Formats: sequence, structure tokens, C-alpha cells
Amino acid sequence: MTPFAIAGIQMHLGHGSNVDAMRHRIDLTMHLYPWVQMVMFSELAVHGPMLHHAQPLPGSVEEEFRTMARHHKIWLINGSMYERRDGSIYNTTSIIDPQGEVIGRYSKMFPFTPLEQGVTPGTDFFVWDIEGAGRFGILNCYDIWFPETARTLTAMGAEVILHPVMTHTIDRDIDLAVSHATSAMMQSYVFDINGLGAGGNGQSAVFDPNGRKLHQADVTEQIIPVEVDFEQVRRSRERGIRGLGQMAKSFRDRPVEFPVYQKGFDTSYLDTLGPVATPRRADGPGPANVQTLPVRRTFVK
Repeated sequence: MTPFAIAGIQMHLGHGSNVDAMRHRIDLTMHLYPWVQMVMFSELAVHGPMLHHAQPLPGSVEEEFRTMARHHKIWLINGSMYERRDGSIYNTTSIIDPQGEVIGRYSKMFPFTPLEQGVTPGTDFFVWDIEGAGRFGILNCYDIWFPETARTLTAMGAEVILHPVMTHTIDRDIDLAVSHATSAMMQSYVFDINGLGAGGNGQSAVFDPNGRKLHQADVTEQIIPVEVDFEQVRRSRERGIRGLGQMAKSFRDRPVEFPVYQKGFDTSYLDTLGPVATPRRADGPGPANVQTLPVRRTFVK
């Protein structure tokens, strides 16, 4: 068994600085569960979803999280915050090690357009190793709805997918279904951590590499400490999920390169769907029933 303890924090969040409240939750977590090695928060936990809180990284707020990680000697995933960079705004997660060093930052690849307007997509995946444990990867909320993202992390060797979310809409059940399916298809742990209040409607969940739900929260504040076993991931991928499907190896040995990803493939049907748009009432103001946004295509090398 190769264990590693991760605590997801589901907490009430407001519009504005939540840093002090997050610090208190970390202190409480480490008091109650001193065996925890990593603490992770939900998407945009730091300041909530208002773009005017965006700031450059590194910065003073990130420095506070570095101090928390160093104080408790834990890995710390701050959920995310809006980052101002090169004239654009990104939804960025800081990954901080037990020495308080920022080992990397991940910017959300699929902002939730048209609702998350004004946010620029990131283009780089991020995985990292923790000595004596295994390999981690991170996806931010809507990212996981696109199976290519989790497939890429899996091909890069990720064994635990950390998935901070900020879902307060009526599709939370779909969000959870996608995360659950991802755990099975990728034979990976998935930590789907949502906030409360301005941070979401809760129901955080953890799934194992055999597609089993280990825990699902309700809509109250919760600390969710779960000890993962990397040997279970490796056994599932070697022998098959529950001793059956060996998806990672079958994908590796696939007989075809999927044509949808090849240059020149006919995507004219997709173009008939029109731009990403906010639905409007049929009798709404203006000449059209939708508010349109420019179509943006992002290619990841």
C-alpha cells in the first residue's frame, strides 16, 4: 500500500477576501487530522468570482498561502483565483509544497463561457510527482467536461486528479456524473471539491480508481480527509477496473488515430451550431434572442 492523505475543504465563501477563513479551516483541519498531507480548496475560493479581484502572480495573497503551507508542512492547493497577466485575466491555481514553494500554476483551459466572460483560457497541462507517493494532475471545474483533458493527464501518468469546482447551478448532478465517470474511464482518484454560498452548492465528492464513490458531502461545511492508495491505481490499470476493463492499455494500443483531431477533418457541422451565447427569451429586447460572443478556438500543442 502506498498511502497519501488529502483533505478537501467544503466551506462557505463570500465575494471578497476569504483568505483568513481559509487559514482557519487549514488550522482546524490539521488540529483534527494531523495525518493529512495535502489540503485543497474549491475553485475561486480565494476571492470569489468577481473579476475585479484579479491580481498578478506571484503576489502578497499567494505569499500568505505559502506561509500556511510552510507552517503546517503540507501540500496546499488554494482552489484558484483570478490572475492578471500580460493584459489578460486567467483562472489560476497555485500548487504549493510543504516548504512553501510554488512548484507550479495551472490556468483553467475551459472558462465556463458564456458565463465566465473576460477570462482567457490557459494552454498548459500540469502534473507533478510527490516522492514516496505518486503523480498528481489538476483540472479546474468545466475542464473535466471535455474528456480530452483527463485523457491527457492520464497519458502523462497522473494517478490522482484534483478537481476544484465552483458550481452553484442546477447542473451539479451532471458535474458529479462527469467526475464519477472520469474516475472509472481514467482509473484514477478524482477529488471533486465544491464550495458553499458564493462558492457553490456543495455536494463535494471523492471517487476511487475503480469507479466507486468514497464520499459525497451534503450542503453543509465539511472537511473531507481521504487517504488514497496509489497501489490501487496501479493495480487497476494493470489488471483492469474491478479486474475487468483495461482502458489505459487499450487506449494505448488503439488501432486508429481519431480523425476528429486531424487537420482537415470536416467540422462543418459544429460550425452550424453558431457562437457560444447566453440564451434569451423569445420576447426579449433587441433584434436577437441570444447574446453572442466571439468564437475562440484554442489549440494545445
